[in-house]
Amino acid sequence: MTTPPPPVSEPDPSALTCPGDKVGPCAACQRKTHKYGSGGSPLCQWCMAAAQEQWGPGVRYTSTRP
Repeated sequence: MTTPPPPVSEPDPSALTCPGDKVGPCAACQRKTHKYGSGGSPLCQWCMAAAQEQWGPGVRYTSTRP
């Protein structure tokens, strides 16, 4: 059983552990999250989990480095 996400007024836990200049709004819910720089994501952890559920088994990571 998963717990519901906290209110949007509360930041994503990743925003609490990164420098302030790396924090930005989630692309879906506008919650503060670690958006910029190394390890950043355009989505907060709750929106990312919802997006990953819709991806299905066909989504794979492919490196673009030579």
